[in-house]
Amino acid sequence: MPSKAQAAAPAEPENLIAMPDAADAPQPSRFSAPENFINRELSWLEFNRRVLEEAQDPSQPLIERVKFLTIVSSNLDEFFEIRVAGIKQQIASETSDVGPDGLTPTETFNEIQRIAHEMVAAQYALWREELLPALARNNIRVHDLAQLNAKRAGWARRYFQEEVFPMLTPLAVDASHPFPQLLNKSHNLFIRARAGKGSEPLHAIVQVPRVIPRLILMPRGKGADEPWDYIYLAALIKHNIADLFPGLILDGVHAFRVTRNSDLYIDDEEADNLLRSIEQELRRSSRGNAVRLEVEADCPKDFRELLLEFFELGEADLYKLDGPLTMAHLMPLVTNDAFAKLKDRVFHPARDPALPPHANLFEVMRKQDVLLHHPYESFDPIVELIEGAAEDPHVLALKITLYRTSGDSPIVEALIAAANAGKQVTALVELRARFDEAANIQWARRLEEAGAHVVYGVVGLKTHCKALLIVRRDTDRLRHYVHLGTGNYHPRTARIYTDFSLLTANPKLTEEVAIVFNTLTGLASYPGLQKLLVAPFDLSKRIIGMIERERDHALAGKEATIVVKLNSLVDQEIIEKLYEASCAGVKIDLIVRGICCLRPKVPGLSDNIRVVSIVGRFLEHSRIYFFANDGKPDLYLASADWMPRNFVRRVEIAFPIEDPALREEIIKEVLPRFVNDRVKARKLQADGTYVRLTTEEGQRRSQAQLQFRDYFRRQARKLADSQNAPTIKLAPISTPRKERS
Repeated sequence: MPSKAQAAAPAEPENLIAMPDAADAPQPSRFSAPENFINRELSWLEFNRRVLEEAQDPSQPLIERVKFLTIVSSNLDEFFEIRVAGIKQQIASETSDVGPDGLTPTETFNEIQRIAHEMVAAQYALWREELLPALARNNIRVHDLAQLNAKRAGWARRYFQEEVFPMLTPLAVDASHPFPQLLNKSHNLFIRARAGKGSEPLHAIVQVPRVIPRLILMPRGKGADEPWDYIYLAALIKHNIADLFPGLILDGVHAFRVTRNSDLYIDDEEADNLLRSIEQELRRSSRGNAVRLEVEADCPKDFRELLLEFFELGEADLYKLDGPLTMAHLMPLVTNDAFAKLKDRVFHPARDPALPPHANLFEVMRKQDVLLHHPYESFDPIVELIEGAAEDPHVLALKITLYRTSGDSPIVEALIAAANAGKQVTALVELRARFDEAANIQWARRLEEAGAHVVYGVVGLKTHCKALLIVRRDTDRLRHYVHLGTGNYHPRTARIYTDFSLLTANPKLTEEVAIVFNTLTGLASYPGLQKLLVAPFDLSKRIIGMIERERDHALAGKEATIVVKLNSLVDQEIIEKLYEASCAGVKIDLIVRGICCLRPKVPGLSDNIRVVSIVGRFLEHSRIYFFANDGKPDLYLASADWMPRNFVRRVEIAFPIEDPALREEIIKEVLPRFVNDRVKARKLQADGTYVRLTTEEGQRRSQAQLQFRDYFRRQARKLADSQNAPTIKLAPISTPRKERS
């Protein structure tokens, strides 16, 4: 539950919006009171609690519940590596800065630890009491080594001797051997031994190898009913640890895991070579200051105290786990195709009818804008567009922003092929995409070797927008073709993240995309654009302008509505403007998957604001901004959440949807399904907690993601039927007809 500072309701304000006189000095707004804001970190923990609720939901397929359990762990890892690490640094430096919510770093840290300990306890109780027995009932067993029968125990012993033992290195810890610098999130065993009875205790560390699966599948028979038997690697090593210490008496062996500060600290202006600086910082970050210690539940107090002393951590940083040291070890269960009956039904993305296989994509884009809704619609056309451009002799240049992509990216391979073919290829590669830095460095080097121009973003900013510009000499003139997206150029995540892609040859829009690329790669200042909203230049200012316009419509007695879908809502100024609009009578629906620092439904403050979060099978990642504008609506899709970092420290693009049919689809079909979800949506309360929405009598039990899946399955069947009918031959890609200018 939130602290008193979090849950306190604001004093009853005036009902009218006070508009300051222009001649007056700026005064603190009543909307800026600390009690009007939810703490950012505590809101994130509430989001992870919603993920845990998906694992706790008995209506979910069993392996899907296990999957959500692993996501809870990986989310917490990143939270401690970045957010908690930063808060601990603020406390250590005695920083007195407080956020909009009024909590000091120490108060925030204490609340985090209280909630995180409760969450982890619930997570492990769920594993032991529900999921582990349920797996066993389905012939999937994770064994305790001591309970294996003789045959299984013999196999485990041989596996240890042949596959594991050669990889192990005991590291003594004594006066001449300091405590080793263990890597971030590494799994280790802490051993205490004696040379003989009554002798001084000796200590050692054995690191669990990363190159061996942490969950080991034991041999199974060929019958369909044969059980799937697993053992933990760490438990196997612990069971056989005496082999590493012959002649010693072992007093205790206990597994532990340390989490370290993994944020990168790069001063762009001081770094002569950004790529080399990030490589050096990556090596350092795996050995950053410890921020969390996880130990087995039965680890004795004296062992725990020694480890806390070694890592310079306090009791609040200690987590005792009755189960695996991380649920991420359970991923082999999630990825095993043999367990398909215990998973969600496989979903195959549909192909947009406007883009049938082997279509001339440039011809289609000249005729019409195309909007794709991933993962319900396939990401393949985006890959095909880039691959086709690489091969097309009429394509002269490609420009792209790369924030994240897959390790075997067909997109980067196509860009390399285009560069090798002599085309002008420019890639803005963001080296500081968190936890993808090493992969992006690898791709950047390969692109440079192929002759592409690689630009490492803008000094002081992360390039987070998703944009592709293709320059092609058509039969009538030189033309730009553009892809703009809310998600990354990552074919794998495009199957599990919800995002939008716009394919367009609209000359006004493509010209502005070209200007953005030139601004980012050249020396020109940002000239200001009409259609695109671009951070850090004008995105925040123009969003505020549209919120104020809805406010003015409401004050004038006109109908005013705002519907926004985001991953996170944190920016204080934007939140205050939303409060102001609510007080004026604007109806506001916010679909915010993760962090939301705004308090909805507070009397006199946010009566007209409703906030829901949807956590389901797919990760809600798309950003949509809708402003009714008295019957002349503005509709944007974007790469940006409403956070200070997106407005000030990142390059972001919000792009308009202007085609009437596409606008109608999002406004009348897409947004209402999110707003009316009654299955996977949770409603944010004024105290910062979330409650599941219930279906009232007469209401449909609507679920947005399921509705989208069903709709696009029907579309796929229609397309398949049409392909069985006689087809119209499309013009060759290299000889386009003259189309829209």
